[in-house]
Amino acid sequence: MQVGILMGSDSDWQKINGVAKALDEFGVAYEINVMSAHRTPDVVKQYAEEAAGRGLFVIICAAAGAAHLAGVVASHTTLPVIGIPVPTELSGGLDSLLSTVQMPGDVPVATVGVGTGGARNAGILAVQILALSNPTLQQKLHDFRKGLVKKISEKNVNLKKIIDVK
Repeated sequence: MQVGILMGSDSDWQKINGVAKALDEFGVAYEINVMSAHRTPDVVKQYAEEAAGRGLFVIICAAAGAAHLAGVVASHTTLPVIGIPVPTELSGGLDSLLSTVQMPGDVPVATVGVGTGGARNAGILAVQILALSNPTLQQKLHDFRKGLVKKISEKNVNLKKIIDVK
């Protein structure tokens, strides 16, 4: 495994599964676990402390509300940690975003946006980190970016056909 995906609750999976889909697209191996910064703090600490020794290179943490999982993990590892703020009914996930992004100096958490785009971006950011030392992933990212240009160009042409703009 190269990437660890943690979530505070199994109910978060339906909101963040785009992270796994993005990793799958690039052929990056990952593991998934449910653990809580507040309900299982010793489990979180042990996971974070042992992650590098087990071969992980990046840890992605998703949590909602008082979303401290990424910060707690970051405090127990030197691996890059990416936080996914999970949308909530309270203010659309602003609470999750602020809890994840507002880390004190010296304990960074790279935080992506709330929602499905954020989860996908977390997976792609993990791939970019891994690609720093992996030429195969570097090429896949290059091809992915070229594909985005083609995809958007096609959408532009199709939109113009639909709205009949010349």
